[in-house]
Order: sequence, then C-alpha cells, then structure tokens
Amino acid sequence: MTDKRPKAKPDDRSDNVEKLQGMVQDTLENKEAAEETLDYASGEQKQQIKEKNKRREEAIKGMRDEIEDEADFQNRTE
Repeated sequence: MTDKRPKAKPDDRSDNVEKLQGMVQDTLENKEAAEETLDYASGEQKQQIKEKNKRREEAIKGMRDEIEDEADFQNRTE
C-alpha cells in the first residue's frame, strides 16, 4: 500500500527574524493607533484600549525575545 500523504516540508527558518520584525512593527502601529483613539473613547472603552495595549506590549516583548533566539540560531548555523 502506498502512502499518499504529502511529504513534510523542511523547516525553513531563514526569514523568521524578518517576519517577526514585521509583526513587531505592525503591533506597534496598532498600539499607537489605539492610543490616538483614547481622547474620543468612553470610560469603558478607554479601559479596554489600555488593557489591549498592555497585552500588545507583552506580545512585543515575547516577539523580541523570539527575534533574539532566531538570530542566535541563524548565527550558529551559518
């Protein structure tokens, strides 16, 4: 019996740093856009925006840590 499943693609991590940097930039832009809306938001909306921006900051920190890990991996494999 022949296995008809597609073969797994090799792990290509060559552009992970660039992708992560783009994600950080997008998240920073979203955070800034949200902050600009604070002046026009109601009390509850302001709180939600602040909470979401806090989560964005945490995500950015995680992505930056991952960028470091990926850069270290790339330096070891070159």
